[in-house]
Amino acid sequence: MERIRKVIFYKRYFLDFASELSPKILAKISRVIDLIEIIERVPEKYLKHIAGTNGLFEIRIAAGTNIFRIFCFFDKGKLVVLMNDFQKKTMKTPANGIERALKIKKEYEDSK
Repeated sequence: MERIRKVIFYKRYFLDFASELSPKILAKISRVIDLIEIIERVPEKYLKHIAGTNGLFEIRIAAGTNIFRIFCFFDKGKLVVLMNDFQKKTMKTPANGIERALKIKKEYEDSK
């Protein structure tokens, strides 16, 4: 299948988190990333803009009762850069997670 976007990992933020997950959860994350790469209009169920931010999104993964979020952003419209993430335990995305993601996004942009 043709890829519309390319997903990359910025530094080791995501990889360090992923190394602690079960193979079942990693497989689910991989399927969602594949969808993001091949679907023109990704449903909000899988990719949602975080209100009040400049271009910060969260990839949304539900695996049974576990809910995971992976912060990301677009670069040049086609590139999704995966950053830090967390296991969601409350209804609201934690402000400190958003702040960290915005710092990582700025770090990425400044390094270009």
